[in-house]
Amino acid sequence: MGEYEPKIEVHFPLSVPAARGVTVRLECFALGNPVPTITWRKMNGNIPKKARLRKSQAVLEIPNVQLEDSGTYECKAENPRGGTAFKGHIQVYTFPQWISTINDSQLDSGDQLHWECKATGKPRPTYRWLRNGEPLTPQSRVEVVNGELIIQKVQQADSGMYQCVAENKYGAIYCSAELKILASPPVFSPNPVRLIATLGKDMLLGCRPRASPKPRVTWRRGDRRIQPSRRIMLLRNNTLRIINSTRSDEGNYVCRAENQFGSAEMTAMLWVKEAMRVDLSPSRMEVTVGESVVLSCRVSHDPSLDVAFQWLLNQQPLNFQQEGGHFEYTQTQSSTVDLMIRSILLKHAGKYGCRAQTSADTVFAEAEVLVRGPPGPPGVVIVEEIKDTTATLSWSGGVDNHSPISSYNLQARSPFSLGWQTLRTDPEPVTGDMESAMAVELNPWVDYEFRVVASNAIGTGDPSAPSRGVRTKEAVPSVVPANVSGGNGRRHELVISWEPVSEEFQNGEGFGYIVAFRANGTRGWKEKMVTSADSTMYKYRDETFPPLTPFEVKVGVYNNKGDGPFSGVVTVYSAEGEPREAPSEVKASSISSSEIKVTWRPPNPGPGRPRGYEVSYTKDSEQEESGNRKKTVGNETSMVLTGLEGNSVYLITVRGFNSIGQGPASTASTAKTKKDPPVQPPANLVWIQEGTNVSLNWDPVKSKDNESDVIGYKVLLSQEGRVHNQVMRTITPSAVLSLPEGGTYIIEVRALSEGGEGAISSQVRVLTSSAPCFPFTRQGVNGPIKYTKIHLLFLAIFC
Repeated sequence: MGEYEPKIEVHFPLSVPAARGVTVRLECFALGNPVPTITWRKMNGNIPKKARLRKSQAVLEIPNVQLEDSGTYECKAENPRGGTAFKGHIQVYTFPQWISTINDSQLDSGDQLHWECKATGKPRPTYRWLRNGEPLTPQSRVEVVNGELIIQKVQQADSGMYQCVAENKYGAIYCSAELKILASPPVFSPNPVRLIATLGKDMLLGCRPRASPKPRVTWRRGDRRIQPSRRIMLLRNNTLRIINSTRSDEGNYVCRAENQFGSAEMTAMLWVKEAMRVDLSPSRMEVTVGESVVLSCRVSHDPSLDVAFQWLLNQQPLNFQQEGGHFEYTQTQSSTVDLMIRSILLKHAGKYGCRAQTSADTVFAEAEVLVRGPPGPPGVVIVEEIKDTTATLSWSGGVDNHSPISSYNLQARSPFSLGWQTLRTDPEPVTGDMESAMAVELNPWVDYEFRVVASNAIGTGDPSAPSRGVRTKEAVPSVVPANVSGGNGRRHELVISWEPVSEEFQNGEGFGYIVAFRANGTRGWKEKMVTSADSTMYKYRDETFPPLTPFEVKVGVYNNKGDGPFSGVVTVYSAEGEPREAPSEVKASSISSSEIKVTWRPPNPGPGRPRGYEVSYTKDSEQEESGNRKKTVGNETSMVLTGLEGNSVYLITVRGFNSIGQGPASTASTAKTKKDPPVQPPANLVWIQEGTNVSLNWDPVKSKDNESDVIGYKVLLSQEGRVHNQVMRTITPSAVLSLPEGGTYIIEVRALSEGGEGAISSQVRVLTSSAPCFPFTRQGVNGPIKYTKIHLLFLAIFC
């Protein structure tokens, strides 16, 4: 088939109706050779930006279509052989939506009803009205114009449920409201009414019955109808107004209301009393913070009327409970009340009002109280100029609280201060008529905040708000390190130490130290830079100078702005070196099988003094490398070696040491530990109790050849449940103990030898009693021994 021009085979309708918010798709498919290109355009406008082309541009898709997307759209198919086009119209419609609706109404008979409802939609909606579900047609009293309904002189028959319907060809919406027609005879409540007026003032007598429709109202006094005059007027709301009341106006006034449903009357009883007067004194006063004042409110009024009082401050009622006991209300007479203000505060200044009220009248009087006190806080503090040690500040004055400001105090705080500190100023003092001054003697390169405090004859007020934080300029440091000293260290070292300069006094970046030193008697100073601001020490090493060489030392400061001063010169000695001499007269003697006491004499005083001693000890049969070492805590000259093996010879040496190192060892001394104590404990422990006395016997302990000879025995006594022990020593295998009454006691025995204490025997438990006669008992280690006849006879005679 040859080439041919495009032909649109499938296209969208000439008119496309679409509801607002839906997605519209316009299709336009064409045949042709070559394959035609499809393009779209909107006549008299632009295709919406939200539109999308699909299926090789053959489908135009418009999501969420809106009213402004309405219009004529054209699709055009083209190829080299020619082109063709199709146009169609999108009509976007909307359902009706309410703009305003009708509400339930209650009207009196004869009133006019006016309702209006409005709706939007496309096409524009039309309106119709229903009453009780039936169409409402215009009549002589009923007018319907689109969304408006007007009913003239409503009647009871007009009551019902009304609906306004707004509709177009795409839908209808409804709104409803109920109309009620009120119809009732006049009713007054309460009745009668008692009114009190004051001489010379106007009086209003109201007449407001409940009735529907509105009633006709007439007034009479007694039997005579009231005729309006210059003093007595009938207002439009049926209120009776009496101008400039007099005693002659007292009496009963009757208001009569009447409509087609009935009538009713209301009686107003009027009394005219003397007008009330009030006096509040003093009318003006000035007081100082902390003082107490009294305001007195006196009224004159008709004695037949009760009067009530109320106190106000700046038009607001005083709350006595919330004022912390500052206010006290006292009624001295029926017509006089006093207000006492104790320990008055600045916030209590203002206009005090006294309001007196009776059933006839209300009167009001005010008095002004000025409170003098310390000044309020000054205004915003501005840093006008900042230098290394000064800051120029300005501020605005605060309220003086009725006492002129006499002076200002400038304060500052920094990361290094304990709270706010008072500053020195130029000029000094800063008088109350000034609003600018210079703070002096600040530290360079420190962050500051400033504030100002005002004072007057009453006192000092609250401070201003802090200024913005500022940093003073940098300067050469001026504070030198404190406590320059030194000493100790290792051999051939000179150790110099100092207390670092606080950041507050470093005066700038790049802070460090210059350490200068020279040997006594020399002229040139050696200087070393220490770049860390936190450094506290410098070590100098030289193999040529001997121990304890004296040096002159000083430490200076510097930063990026330059070099500062040096500290004073002090003398510091180089390290002294390790001990040079060995201790002498080393002696060792055995204490027991596991202990040896060692004593020595320290070396002669001089360089390399020991700070302590180290004792080395090794068994004669062992190599020296496998021996043990033990150091003294300080400069002690004796030590007891423990944990040794019995019946062994030990070689012992002593040497001094200090922070530099160890000195030479002393000549070796030998000592032999005693033999070990007997392993066999005392056996066959037997006891006889007589009252609180206990006799003990046991078999003697015999030492073996490798054990120390027994030289005695130790008897241990403890009360059951307690830790404390009593000890008794004896050289024979027996003992007599006297025990306290009333308790259980544990008895143990162990052998004593030169090598120490031997093994412990079996325990014996003895119970003592406070009874007058305690039977003799005999106990062995394996249990009680039976009494013989002789024992029992002796026991009977004894008790």
